[in-house]
Amino acid sequence: MRAPLMMAGALALTMSLVACDEKLADLTGPTPNLQPTFSSIQHEIFETADSSGRPACTNCHAPQGARPAVGGLNLTNAVAYASLVNAPAPERRTLNLVTPGDPENSYLIHKLEGSHNIIGVRMPFGGPYLSSNQILVIRRWIEIGAPNN
Repeated sequence: MRAPLMMAGALALTMSLVACDEKLADLTGPTPNLQPTFSSIQHEIFETADSSGRPACTNCHAPQGARPAVGGLNLTNAVAYASLVNAPAPERRTLNLVTPGDPENSYLIHKLEGSHNIIGVRMPFGGPYLSSNQILVIRRWIEIGAPNN
């Protein structure tokens, strides 16, 4: 009984810190510069591998010569925001990849967490996956309206 309560307390503490955007570098582990802004997520997650061995998302989600981006999702800098925000998820057309203000109904979060309702596999393919705190920062960006900054 104590373990679930301790886990709930730790999660609540982590969520409150992320919600306040304080000391995020202490929480985000392999991406200490990650902030809940699109430009930070673009640079630190989509375009850059991290110290956990997680590959950059653009390794697959970017056109490579004649090959289109995997799944039709292009996360290169020039088009990533438009490809994500209010854009229907290719696998679940009833959900947007990112619905501003609503991380629970943002398919990007479902894919990153490996939710039960995804089609295909958890991202990044084969892992290592984003840490729960990295995902919390992305959730926070979505919660505050997914601004393009």
